[in-house]
Amino acid sequence: MPMLSSLLMATLAASQPAAVANWQHQLSWQKQTAAMTMAADGSFVLHAPAGDRHISSQPASVHTASALFDGLFAMAQDDLRQDSVAAISDDAFDHGQSMPCACFETGVKWHYVWTRDLSYSVDLGLWRFDPARAKASLLFKLSDVRSTSVPTAPDLKDMRYPMQDTGSGGSWPVSTDRIVWFLGARHLLDDRGFSDQVYRALADTLVQDRQYVFDDALGLYRGETSFLDWREQTYPGWTANNVVFIAQSFALSTNVLHYQALQLAVQMAEQRNDPKAANYRAQADALKTAINTHFWRADHGMYMSYIGGDGAPVEAYDLLGLSLAITSGVADADRARQSLANYPTYAAGSPVIWPERADQPIYHNRAIWPFVSAYALRAARTVNDPERIAHELHSLMRGAALSGSNMENFELATQSIHVDDGKLSGPVVDSPRQLWSVAGYLNMVTEGVFGLTDDGQIEPKLPVSLVPMLFGSSDRISLQLPGRRITLVRPAMLNGNLLVTGTVQRHGTDSVVELTSAQVPVAPLRLDAPMFAPPTPDAPTVMRDGKHWQVSIKGSGLLYLNGQPQGPINGSRQFDAQPAQQCFSVTQRSHDGLESLPSPAVCVGDSTRVSGAWPRAWIAPASGRFQVTLTYSNDHGPINTGITAAVKLLVVRCGDHTLQPMPLVMPHSDGMQLSTTISFTAQARARCSFSVEQGFNMSYLRHFVHYTGGSGGIDGPLNTASIGDLLIAPLATGTPTP
Repeated sequence: MPMLSSLLMATLAASQPAAVANWQHQLSWQKQTAAMTMAADGSFVLHAPAGDRHISSQPASVHTASALFDGLFAMAQDDLRQDSVAAISDDAFDHGQSMPCACFETGVKWHYVWTRDLSYSVDLGLWRFDPARAKASLLFKLSDVRSTSVPTAPDLKDMRYPMQDTGSGGSWPVSTDRIVWFLGARHLLDDRGFSDQVYRALADTLVQDRQYVFDDALGLYRGETSFLDWREQTYPGWTANNVVFIAQSFALSTNVLHYQALQLAVQMAEQRNDPKAANYRAQADALKTAINTHFWRADHGMYMSYIGGDGAPVEAYDLLGLSLAITSGVADADRARQSLANYPTYAAGSPVIWPERADQPIYHNRAIWPFVSAYALRAARTVNDPERIAHELHSLMRGAALSGSNMENFELATQSIHVDDGKLSGPVVDSPRQLWSVAGYLNMVTEGVFGLTDDGQIEPKLPVSLVPMLFGSSDRISLQLPGRRITLVRPAMLNGNLLVTGTVQRHGTDSVVELTSAQVPVAPLRLDAPMFAPPTPDAPTVMRDGKHWQVSIKGSGLLYLNGQPQGPINGSRQFDAQPAQQCFSVTQRSHDGLESLPSPAVCVGDSTRVSGAWPRAWIAPASGRFQVTLTYSNDHGPINTGITAAVKLLVVRCGDHTLQPMPLVMPHSDGMQLSTTISFTAQARARCSFSVEQGFNMSYLRHFVHYTGGSGGIDGPLNTASIGDLLIAPLATGTPTP
């Protein structure tokens, strides 16, 4: 891979960020230049490498010493204008026909409204620029249940939920970040009618997610990482054909989003004198503790992006999840500072995942995503890190200026919209005026520079290094929004590294902020981190050798047993054979200390297959905890999309004791495979019966009557799989619930 090697060497050779001139009229990068000229009528012309872009005067404006900065703010508003449409469409809905909706579309290449894209965009400030359209777009992604769809659960007929869009293994509950809808909706609650709809949906969604994706043993919510939904880019490559590992795992970002939703529920319940407020608060507090217990990796001083269903740590990190942990308050001050300081960055900007994958094309892998950079800037403001604030701001400006639009993403080393690297070329998809990139740029200006917070306060945290670009020889800069003006006045002496609020004078709708210098401790940007993780190893071989299991791998690695590290393995190791299930997996460690993603697990031990008609019966051979899974096939859609992950509730009755129905998920599959698992406790010789009840999937939502891209849509809901044997295995004492 010569191109990959040369890009890596060039990136790692940059021990400091590329030198940034004043950027008042132009910037240069990688032998390309972008320049901005401004006309007397407030319009601009961006002279970008691909050609000129004429930008008319916009409703909001900034007035600084940098025509480039001012013009790019106008360009972001012009991109937003183009993303504001009267109708939307997607090939998978209504056969691609136009659907009326005064909404935000997602970008040039994406003409629909997607729950996560929209919600992050609204959270990044679109609620401020067009609240009516923001509310209309959010309501488009809210749905009740089809009136005749769930005859076994009539109580769902009045429920409302945000939609999990088509996705991994047939969507929810493999992917569970639909909860992000409330991150956007929380900014628009001054409309009582809208607020009531939000609270109703929030209460319904929290109950449903608690039933289907919450794990009592670890205290976390299951599901895929938010936004990082191209499996092979971020999860082990073997999940490309089997996403059960993802459905069983836990993601930092999705758990933080649930924490924020619970916080919102506390606030809204208290406003309504709803006694459920205390329960929401208890759940939020417990979830925060669980996130800090299970995701924090002390040896690297960061939160992991995801962990296995058995709690196994995974050497994977993502900037969005980490930034949300910081800005939500899940991370305390010390962990927040550590996490941001230890997360690597490069000359062009910060990668959305780390470490990168050497065998995957550029998209989430080896990429900068501007909306994630905007969240990283928010995190940098939270911890008062002027170097990181300036670094993310420069990355956002550079990408927008050189590409002539607010692009979906950029290649990491060059910040290009395309790099030719053979089968690894990319970004694989890159759309101009991508909505969340537009929102991220607008937020960088309003909050990142002028300090305008969600509650209307003005709290600038402006790196002194930006003063030459923004102020030049002037002593003030200003932001003009419809009905509001903010002016920042620089201090006479710049004797620190961060400008913060000194005094504030208000004159009607005008606010004048006298800035003052502060000297804050700063950790240097981490610019020397190795870029790539070692390759994921093959599964170990496990063979019976008398009273032992002989575990063998090619070469050397790190061995895990039931998610717990067992130290190094070189060739082979022996373990005592036990009746309890023992699951072995392995990782590799590179010379620079990075650990690979885990191999598939190989599980051995006593197990029982139970087949026949339901309910099925089994007698517990001994007292203890047992794990249950199903063999199944689900051919109702491809593994990377759809809405028909099969979700059933398994009811276990042992003697006179009936357990709460527990969800089993059967995502789209390529032939027969194993479902997710549940566990239960039984006494020796207890007769247990197992029955299956109907669960819930996205095809039951009324919105998906418009879905014509696969099963479960226009032809009616579908929540079925071909179910084979029931597998029951004893669990070792102390084994985390899978």
